[in-house]
Amino acid sequence: MRVNPTYGKGVGTLARVIIEEGESFESALKRFNKQIQADKLLSELRRRRYYEPPSVIRKRKKAAKLRKSRRTTLKALRAAGLL
Repeated sequence: MRVNPTYGKGVGTLARVIIEEGESFESALKRFNKQIQADKLLSELRRRRYYEPPSVIRKRKKAAKLRKSRRTTLKALRAAGLL
């Protein structure tokens, strides 16, 4: 029995671009790059390039959560005219 190594890891399908009749290579490449950016494939590859221990993952997520809460607090204060 073979197990799919990507099962359950959130890995989607690869980006695919079909070149239309009379379409230049540059425009097809441009569409391909847009699709990769929309699918966030490059950022995912960069993030998974090196092993990240669970403690580092927790710290990174905690810092992101703190930044987000500070940003929303500042936004609310500015909207209320207190800052």
